[in-house]
Amino acid sequence: MTDVLRRGRASLALSFFAQGVAFALLVTRIPAIQDRYGVSNALLPAFLAAVPILAGVGSVATERLVKRIPPSRVLRWSQPVVLLALLGVGAGERMVELGVALAAFGLAVGALDASMNMLGVSLQRAYGRSIMLSFHAAYSLGGIVGASLAWVGAHWDLALFVSYLPVVVVLLPAVLVGSRWYVDGGGGDEVVPEAARESGPVVFKVLLPLCLVMTFAYIGDSTVSNWSAKYLQDVLGSSEQLATVPYNVYMVTTLVGRAIGDFGVRRFGAVVVVRGGALVAAAGFAVVASAPGAWVGMLGFTLVGVGLCVLVPQTFAAAGRLFPGASDVAVARLNVFNYVGFLIGSPLVGALGDAWSYRGAMLVPMVLVLVTLGYARSFAAQPDRYGDGHERPRTADVGRGSNGL
Repeated sequence: MTDVLRRGRASLALSFFAQGVAFALLVTRIPAIQDRYGVSNALLPAFLAAVPILAGVGSVATERLVKRIPPSRVLRWSQPVVLLALLGVGAGERMVELGVALAAFGLAVGALDASMNMLGVSLQRAYGRSIMLSFHAAYSLGGIVGASLAWVGAHWDLALFVSYLPVVVVLLPAVLVGSRWYVDGGGGDEVVPEAARESGPVVFKVLLPLCLVMTFAYIGDSTVSNWSAKYLQDVLGSSEQLATVPYNVYMVTTLVGRAIGDFGVRRFGAVVVVRGGALVAAAGFAVVASAPGAWVGMLGFTLVGVGLCVLVPQTFAAAGRLFPGASDVAVARLNVFNYVGFLIGSPLVGALGDAWSYRGAMLVPMVLVLVTLGYARSFAAQPDRYGDGHERPRTADVGRGSNGL
């Protein structure tokens, strides 16, 4: 069983890595995609918004699919669709072809994100210790690799199809072979309160704090992704070259923070780690908002990466603990708020920056991240109540077999 879990963990980490590469290759080449298809600046936001909206639809659909088929099967077939859709974005010539490729990408990404995190939650339960952050560290590493490959493609002025094809040729067979070792959780076999299986208002009321944390975390993430370069250049007066540095540093600190974050969770508990992450991220936004120059601004964005990196993985893990008998459904619903935060964050900061000031706009994600402190108890790995008198099992008691896993 130990070997089965280890192979399952390695194959799932490969899937997270591949998804990080694919997503980075798409979003970092948006200007090239716009030029290839002749998408106007007025129409571009509609194309960009369509991807997370359809991803939300894919996540909701996955909630229904996993009632009939295991999440591993959803992941096994959604990941190739994402990679082929990425290739389709680079291969098309007409705007309708771009629309079809992005639609397929968005729907498949929603299914992929939901099923990956479902398997991650169930594997963590089987291990009996925190490993969720390591999967998201693999995603961050993939993002760095994907962004680097995109830079190479842009630097050498490679066509999108030429830039994407080698990546798909390598990753597609790798993830298909790796999918043989996915491990589905046994959560459906556990005896849990009936309230955990229901999808009524009591369950959503319990899940809602985690949904808000997920939304706020992605508002902060999208703020860095979409506005850090512009903020450094236009507000803090940096050079164009220096303005590209904060996002790269943000990705690196996210990778490092997630790589070591599981040790922090095991040592101090999820509540302490989440509270610490929220405080560090809020401090980072405060530094950014008050920075006198570019280098201090970069320090602020670095702190944001250190703080935010732990929130999303721990939110998925907390959903699995809250609903041990319905973790797949909880993860699928929670995953929708990933895209809600992504959709809200960038337009919110842009609108506030234009109407007020970009320094003031940076205080908004700071405040929202601080609100996370009020929901930190939802991350506790302790018995809690659904509101009907039933208690949840302790995390340490779930998935522990005779071999001590």
